[in-house]
Amino acid sequence: MSSGRVQQSLPWLLAGMAAAGALVWSNPGPAEFEAFAGERLVELITGELCRSTGLPLAVTLLVRDCPQLIHSQRGVLGALAAQQTRRLNAGLFSLYLTDLGGQTVLPGLTIPRYRALTLACAGQLTVLQAGGETGRPNQR
Repeated sequence: MSSGRVQQSLPWLLAGMAAAGALVWSNPGPAEFEAFAGERLVELITGELCRSTGLPLAVTLLVRDCPQLIHSQRGVLGALAAQQTRRLNAGLFSLYLTDLGGQTVLPGLTIPRYRALTLACAGQLTVLQAGGETGRPNQR
């Protein structure tokens, strides 16, 4: 390759390396994942538990504002998700595999099992695949 071609290719090579470096640098890390997972779990749990058949009768008598109660626990939920998540860091992107649930939190109330695969890339977190048990939360 002539020195003229190398000089012409050098800016493109540097730009490509800078773009790849920016993607690696903007790859959301565990702290961003934890916040994301907390928000996502608040949405899921609110939808599951705060409907009329979601909580046992004794609990509904004690809980006045179910959505607010769950929202106030988003940090705890995010930390729980982070503890139950494996991260595969590929540099340009990361994959987070979360598998949680099954714990009994109150007599007759078991957290539903939930699995999710999340892609972290270019400053964004996107759930690629998610699923869990259907039915009442106290069923296994």
